[in-house]
Amino acid sequence: MKHIYLIMLVVFGINFSQAQNVTGTISDDSGAPIAGVNVIEKGTGTGVVSDFEGNYSIAVGPTATLIFSYVGYNSITIEVNNRSKINVTMQEGVSLEEVVLVGSRSPKRTALDTAVAIDVIDVAEVTTQVGKVEINEMLQYAAPSFNANKQTGSDGADHVDPASLRGMGPDQTLVLINGKRRHQSSLINIFGTRGRGNTGTDLNAIPASSIKRIEILRDGASAQYGSDAIAGVINIVLKDNVDNLTGSISYGAYSTNAQGDFGTDPYGLWNTDGYRLDTKKDGNAIGKDKNFDGGSVKVAANYGFEIGKGGYANFTTEFLNKNKTLRPGFEFRKGFGEAAIEGFNFFGNLAVPVSDKTEIYAFGGRNYRDTDAYAFTRNNPTARNVVSIYPDGFTPRITSIIVDKSFSAGVRTETASGWKIDISNTYGINDFHYYIKGTLNASLEETSPTDFDAGGHSLAQNTVNFDFSKYYDNVLSGMNLAFGAEYRTEQFMIYAGEEGSYGTYSDTGILITDPGTQFQPTDPITGDLRPGGSQGFPGYAPANEVDRSRSNLSLYADAEFDLSETFLISAAARFENFSDFGSTLNGKLAARLKASDKINIRGSVSTGFRAPSLAQIYYNLKFTNFVGGQALESLLSPNNSPVTASFGIGQLKEEKAFNAALGFTSSFGDFTATVDGYYIAVQDRIVLTGNFDAPQIPNVEAAQFFANGADTKTTGVDIILAYKTKLDGDSSLGATFLGNFNDMKIDKVKNGALDEQTFFGERDKAFLLTSAPKSKLSLNLNYNRGWFDTGLTFTRFSDVELLDYQMYEDTADYGSLAQQVAAATDAYGAKVVTDLNLGFKLSKSLKLNVGSNNLFNVYPDQQDDWTEAGGYWDSVQMGFSGAYYYARLNYNF
Repeated sequence: MKHIYLIMLVVFGINFSQAQNVTGTISDDSGAPIAGVNVIEKGTGTGVVSDFEGNYSIAVGPTATLIFSYVGYNSITIEVNNRSKINVTMQEGVSLEEVVLVGSRSPKRTALDTAVAIDVIDVAEVTTQVGKVEINEMLQYAAPSFNANKQTGSDGADHVDPASLRGMGPDQTLVLINGKRRHQSSLINIFGTRGRGNTGTDLNAIPASSIKRIEILRDGASAQYGSDAIAGVINIVLKDNVDNLTGSISYGAYSTNAQGDFGTDPYGLWNTDGYRLDTKKDGNAIGKDKNFDGGSVKVAANYGFEIGKGGYANFTTEFLNKNKTLRPGFEFRKGFGEAAIEGFNFFGNLAVPVSDKTEIYAFGGRNYRDTDAYAFTRNNPTARNVVSIYPDGFTPRITSIIVDKSFSAGVRTETASGWKIDISNTYGINDFHYYIKGTLNASLEETSPTDFDAGGHSLAQNTVNFDFSKYYDNVLSGMNLAFGAEYRTEQFMIYAGEEGSYGTYSDTGILITDPGTQFQPTDPITGDLRPGGSQGFPGYAPANEVDRSRSNLSLYADAEFDLSETFLISAAARFENFSDFGSTLNGKLAARLKASDKINIRGSVSTGFRAPSLAQIYYNLKFTNFVGGQALESLLSPNNSPVTASFGIGQLKEEKAFNAALGFTSSFGDFTATVDGYYIAVQDRIVLTGNFDAPQIPNVEAAQFFANGADTKTTGVDIILAYKTKLDGDSSLGATFLGNFNDMKIDKVKNGALDEQTFFGERDKAFLLTSAPKSKLSLNLNYNRGWFDTGLTFTRFSDVELLDYQMYEDTADYGSLAQQVAAATDAYGAKVVTDLNLGFKLSKSLKLNVGSNNLFNVYPDQQDDWTEAGGYWDSVQMGFSGAYYYARLNYNF
């Protein structure tokens, strides 16, 4: 019996020391009480939450240590030392010991003691220490396995950057705002982009100034949150501060001093001195040389005020104007560079208390962006140009109006028995409308307009949530139960542009409806037939129009059990039924062991899935695809089309995943460390196929399709090491190392009876693998002393390999497929990019930051004219625009 008693003491950590009641009030700097602060006894699951008056009461031992944590404030650790009353004043900030909203539904869980890997990023701190102007850019350098790429020559992807976690697709990461599902973009990536064939969520539609912090769950979470969470979850927590006006005014620009040897032949000298494309005129005019371009102005403001007792309304507005960048390219791609953006953002976040335990909340906003990017150049002689309109040829501009709107509202309450109930409705819509400028419809010849409304696409999503949870202090060492339901509807639309954007006209200027009796005009120089549609991006025709919807019902349950003060186990299960393809059931198990007061060991296993998006099922377009500078008329056929079925492509089904993770966290005074290994196996990944010859389809040379085309396995490890210490006086020193090592392998290509090199060949495989770089390493050093602070960041991007357009040549010309692959390989060696930021506190309310991203103007390794986008570099992870210099004035009143 004595042995059993001793085992119980060890396993369950039973503490028979005499408890006492500790009470107090928690307030902020101004003395206002803070409701909802988590007060936890360190090393145990014992905890309470402060009431609306900021009061708390907790029974602990006389030698206990209390941790006070609340979203948006720095955590405080206080030893009780036999005291019965402890009042606490909390300072604004973000800490790893802060209770997180994602990855766990327990109100007691912090980022360091969860059973899964979670990053907590203080956006206010990041935005004042780096010169990034968009969310994707910030996360690229703040999270170890987050990757985003600026694109060029990729149509819509020039305007929305594909982003991913742990090398998965852009649509395999779920995005939440304040814990509620965010809608995706209506754009589907088609051309040589990372994440081609995928949709994704447009993070840049959310103003950085509205964000308090970003939580990144780096673990499969479909069993907790549903479809799309194969790689993890990004939860954006909005600001809720009041009586404080904050914001910034910034300006920055890129150096045009591109690093490389571009020869002396004008064919490859575009956008070098004397050959810079004039961005103020259409028609391939040469403009003035510039030392800097891509000038960016950003103005942001955030303000909040109190509503009632403990309520708030917080609003953010942002304006961004960014000019084009142009970098050295070839004559068939004179507009090689990044797109221009002019955008305006407005976001709000509010909560209205109804009673001590009930509040009504709402948040949402509107993002407007007017973007402008160059397509491939039309040089003379060509039937695609009308010389009387553009004597020197032309470079069409693909412009777009992107409008993103969202609104979420709900009520949170707590019953007398302690059950927390959250009922909400969230609606979001993304509309992507194309306008093609500096172009023409060659079949209209001299009567052609030079700009067209090309139509567009939209995606709307409405989600209703019912969530219930309760924490039990008196069960085991703590237990949290949660369950709920979700009903989601989605609608995807493609709407047609004006007739001239898609139509082909006869030699009499009438839209061709009967090719047997109507004839296309012929170019007098080349003798070729003049093609129809707006050059650069042919508009959507009535035949392309889509209006499709579906619904989804989900039921979930999860539980966390603190079996002892040292051992936590959690389990989750989720059932989902989609109206268009059926049901799935997924589960997850995770555990965390406190090996000591300073070290936690954690691990998880889970199954996951991602439903094919409506865009992947129904998107269709006839477009011009440039292969090695030569135009190819292609058809992207919808998955439900008889044309698709005739090529042997089956109906899309869900992607299935298995995730496993094992890691540890440690905290030794000023030093914290997290190391997490992961394994992700995905079956039936949806990919965009290669180009199939399509002579049976009128006016089309090639056809592409979406298909469940590949199985992949990914292994890797994320490392975060952080050290921060106070020095003498008011100075501090910090260092953070972020590392991600990643290895993706394609297990199987599911081409069936189709030719593998056409269905998903070596070039397509290279695009998929390059979206999962081998590594990314970052070292951030920062020093703060009163009125001055500085940050220095070194980021190493790993080597990658892409296969260029030579893969579309005849293999016989190279001798063998292996020799062709070797000739087509564009190898990019590892590079280190250095960022420097200097901060000067001008007064209590003003701070000036100056600095540089890519201080030493490092470029990727130079390639030849076979690259995907027609420049000397592909759209690799480190970017291709060179050094960026900026100044920013931050204000806080």
